Amino acid sequence: MRMKTSQTTLDRVSKMRFASVYPLYVAKAERKGRQKAEVDAIIRWLTGYSQEQLKAQMEKGVDFAAFFAEAPRLNPSRTLITGVVCGVRVEAIQEPLMREVRYLDKLVDELARGKAIEKILRN
Repeated sequence: MRMKTSQTTLDRVSKMRFASVYPLYVAKAERKGRQKAEVDAIIRWLTGYSQEQLKAQMEKGVDFAAFFAEAPRLNPSRTLITGVVCGVRVEAIQEPLMREVRYLDKLVDELARGKAIEKILRN
């Protein structure tokens, strides 16, 4: 069953600044004993950004829509990411942007739960 996201939610998420959410990802990981570098590795794996490009995107203040639209190479293995985030199965999300955001959320959740980085990156 495919999950449809409301237009209001989609609009709100697409306009969120990536740089405002990034520190929350890092804080979540660090609270569980993980490192900022691991969060960055996950983001680079998912999007294809280099560390310098990732930093530049945050400095530009891009929103989630631009962050994913400008990603150099979305990892084809990201479709292997399955499971529930915020009560919704990521593989059931219809809207492409919302699915990309939830992929990232799921990867950070897995990191915070202590999963090995090699498994998180679907190697």
